[in-house]
Amino acid sequence: MIDKTVVKDLDIERYLGTWYEIARYDHRFERGLVGTTANYSFREDGMIRVVNKGFKGSLDGERSEAVGKAKIPDPDVPSKLKVSFFWFFYGDYFVLELDEDYQWAVIGSSSDNYLWILSRVPQMEDSLYDDLLNRLTTRGYDVDKLIKVEQPAV
Repeated sequence: MIDKTVVKDLDIERYLGTWYEIARYDHRFERGLVGTTANYSFREDGMIRVVNKGFKGSLDGERSEAVGKAKIPDPDVPSKLKVSFFWFFYGDYFVLELDEDYQWAVIGSSSDNYLWILSRVPQMEDSLYDDLLNRLTTRGYDVDKLIKVEQPAV
């Protein structure tokens, strides 16, 4: 059984901005992408604009971009968002772990098929990455399924 407990407090304004994908479970809509980032900003309607970018095959590859939207259905649980890239089909975006300084995050969903490790910088220190893997293992996630995402050198 996987522990999908989310962080208690999430200040969405602090969470906005660009995040680099450090590792992820493989899934069809990001397959083969490297240099992947997610950028979050407020939209005029109060929802959150989501822009995912990456490069196909290599950091010099063709650029891929998907624009979507996110919402917080329950203001009492702001760390359980819903994200949509296709019309009205929304998927879960659960903030499972979050650095108090908003420098890294671990994202999951209600499904066991999605998991991301995000960072504000393109490279994560090995000791921090190993700590996050240990936390995820304790939660019941199969960390062997994580794919490390190539990012530009700092």
